Amino acid sequence: MVAGADISPREAEVLRLVGAHLSNAEIAARLVISVRTVESHVSSLLRKLGVPDRRALARRAPEPAGAAPSQPAAVLPAPLTSFVGRLRERAELAGMIKACRQVTAVGPGGVGKTRLALAVAAEAAGEYSDGAWFVDLVPVADPGMIATAVAGALGLGEQPGRDMTESVVAALADRHALLVLDNCEQVVNGVALFLERLLATCPRVTVLVTSRARLMVPFERVYEVPPLSLPVAGESDAVALFMERAAAVGRPLDPPPRDQIAAICERLDGMALAIELAAARYPMLGLDGITAALSHPLRMLTGGSRADQRHRSVRAALDWSHALLEPADRALLRRVSVFAAPFTAAAAAEVAGSEEGLVADGLARLAAQSLLVVTASPGGTEYRALETIRQYGMERLAEAGELVDARSRHLRWCLAEAAGLAVVRADWRARFDLVADDLRAALAWAADRPEQRTDACDLARRLAELTFTRNLTGESQRRYEQAAALTTDPADGASKLRQAAAVAGCRTIGDDMYRLRRAAAEAARGSGDGAGAAADLATAAVIAFRFSTTFVRLPPREEVLALITEARELAGDDPAAQAAVALAEAAVLTDAFGAAQGPPGNAVPETIARAGHAVELARRTGDPLAESAALDALTGAQSWAGDTFAAAATARRRITLLSSSPPISPAGTHELIDALGMVTEACLGAGDVPGARRWARRLADHPSLAEVGHRATCRLLMVDALAGNVDEVLTGSVRFLDAWRRAGRPARSLLRPAVAAVAMVHGLRDEHDARREWQEVLDQLGTPTGHTYGYGAVFDAMLLLHRGQASEALERMTPEPGQVWKWVAWIWHHWYVALRTEAAVLAGSPDARDRLAEARTIVAGNPVATALVERAGALLVGDQEGLLATTDAFDAAGCRYQSARTMVLAGGDHAERGAAALADLGFAPIAPIAPFRHPR
Repeated sequence: MVAGADISPREAEVLRLVGAHLSNAEIAARLVISVRTVESHVSSLLRKLGVPDRRALARRAPEPAGAAPSQPAAVLPAPLTSFVGRLRERAELAGMIKACRQVTAVGPGGVGKTRLALAVAAEAAGEYSDGAWFVDLVPVADPGMIATAVAGALGLGEQPGRDMTESVVAALADRHALLVLDNCEQVVNGVALFLERLLATCPRVTVLVTSRARLMVPFERVYEVPPLSLPVAGESDAVALFMERAAAVGRPLDPPPRDQIAAICERLDGMALAIELAAARYPMLGLDGITAALSHPLRMLTGGSRADQRHRSVRAALDWSHALLEPADRALLRRVSVFAAPFTAAAAAEVAGSEEGLVADGLARLAAQSLLVVTASPGGTEYRALETIRQYGMERLAEAGELVDARSRHLRWCLAEAAGLAVVRADWRARFDLVADDLRAALAWAADRPEQRTDACDLARRLAELTFTRNLTGESQRRYEQAAALTTDPADGASKLRQAAAVAGCRTIGDDMYRLRRAAAEAARGSGDGAGAAADLATAAVIAFRFSTTFVRLPPREEVLALITEARELAGDDPAAQAAVALAEAAVLTDAFGAAQGPPGNAVPETIARAGHAVELARRTGDPLAESAALDALTGAQSWAGDTFAAAATARRRITLLSSSPPISPAGTHELIDALGMVTEACLGAGDVPGARRWARRLADHPSLAEVGHRATCRLLMVDALAGNVDEVLTGSVRFLDAWRRAGRPARSLLRPAVAAVAMVHGLRDEHDARREWQEVLDQLGTPTGHTYGYGAVFDAMLLLHRGQASEALERMTPEPGQVWKWVAWIWHHWYVALRTEAAVLAGSPDARDRLAEARTIVAGNPVATALVERAGALLVGDQEGLLATTDAFDAAGCRYQSARTMVLAGGDHAERGAAALADLGFAPIAPIAPFRHPR
């Protein structure tokens, strides 16, 4: 009993529980009596003990005998599921409530505001002597009932002469407590007024509010609750939540396919509710089913175990937020939902069909309701709706019958933006990236609507041009083809198909180049342009020859010859068509195509004559691209004639021609890329290794090859391998292999020399496992004749000679150069001859001297091959001075490996310096060879 008071046993029990900081409801449950009875007992105790409020009453409660001091109360809902992650957010919010007396955690519905607030309050409760108290305002629709809800949570009843706000303020006046007011968005104004009075009167009370909208009061400190973190360096709260909730419904993911889960979480914008609902569907749908269902997330993301109806589906959560909006803001939300990417107020005004000032105010209100995300950018303030909110807005747009109008305004806005992007500025790429998704979305909608076909065609063309400039060549090709399909003008369609073919050329997809040029011919024929059709057919035939290594299925020779015949019939006296036909005759009617496809074609002199004629006709047209293509045919003819230096000179001539005409178009870019590849090979074949490396570097860095790193680096790998640039080969091979795998491991023959070169370098480093891996890649690419007698023989011979296996190297190169030169081709002919000569000398071949004399004649003028042959001659006669003289030649030619090898071959002190040089380059020691013998 409390001294001096007439308190009944039941009142004593109530007093003891009040002292333990239990609410009226908890006391009623503990004593198995009604809440009204508890309230009656509390009122009686207040009167009998003469105390003003429940807090003072609790102080009069006796401590149990031997009991420890009571702990601060934490009257918080017990979570039914574990709290996952958010370590940074918990720390930030906890720090804010320590520093500020009123903090509002804001965010869209389902982001996880309540769970975060509860976790922070539970951790912080011990720091408040009077504990932490939770007030759920979901049921409260009347702002005047906020104090009543708070009083109910605190266990306060009405007191005579006081309204409920006064009762709450009096009860908390000297308390040190944390008050959590949850879900305040529907009564924001009432909460603001209540807290202004509470905080002014209760200096030791801290209030943590959760809401979809800010209170907009001066004493408020706002914490924006972000979505769950998405994967960065393998860590992700979103993935962890999905996995835990999926395991909770009986389907643990073991081993967890994190990449697939991460993709799902990213599509859900890291929204906690959406992720929980998706994970709950895992037993029924699996990850593939969830991914497919996310095309309609609002339909899929339903259910869940939450008692709160607002959180039983994402749609319900959005319905709750939508109902709180004014009609004008609802209209604005649904209209801006057509934007697929962040947008400005000016853009929103155009699409919404309203004044920018009014729209800016509306956007601010939507952002205040956590329905839009606001970010600052160099171009000004930008707004973005999370994907589920955007799709919800689109549904509302359709329901309102405004979808077509809003989409049409969005399409017109996109066309204007695309036109503006045609003016290249320093920030061009950033500006394109900001609107690219909107351009794509507008095009996807318009392409299926006949009345929008003209605008859709225009947007597809502009997007094709923009994505090409942005180096998104795969998309550029698709957009050109889409524009060709949308146009109603066959001539325009033919033009766009030619552009698509050129982009396919930049992507080194010969099959598409050939298909698209033939399609362009059909379109040109349909428009009555016979000359244009002739040029397209002839160009398709040329593609089958010029770019045969980029084909998956090369067309039959008979089919290609038929194209040339048809082109002749259609060309008439049109100069461009005649030039195209002449090029086809020069390129296709050659031993090159014949050797690959059937019986040999024309003799070499006639091939060179045809190519020269094609060059002359192309020059007359004034089209540098046509002339460059004809020069390419001449380069090929000269190489097949065995005139290595003429071929190199013609290849350089192409570069000069194209450099005077900047390649701003797909066709120009494709021609330059091909010319860079050809001049690299031409310089390499002629022994100009520094020049070859310079052109190969420019090719590897070309932005249009960003999607095809294996294609970009293949020639540079060849050059660096022959030069002995180990670090460059190892670095470049990583880019090559990664890009090749990402591209689906294409079996392109043009990649084979690069792979063989990398395999050789690993062999020269005694890295057997790595060499084996690259040999496996080479096997996947196939082993054509060129590997047997061309680059394959050259790289294999270099490795065998390094290992001291001269006889094996000579056997690898058994065929005479005159027998295999067309197989070896102009790039490798001099290298083959020179290395074969060295192998013959080191193997002690009886005809080494004859081979040496023949080799000097063949490679004359080639600095690298000449140095190799002269080194072999010095070895044959024991001329150490002549041998060492070749080191200067190799150094000047940019062949560091051969320079170091020469010193090793010289023996003695020279061998030690050579071995050290090889080690510095990154090569393994050369196998022991017989010491150098001075001539007698």
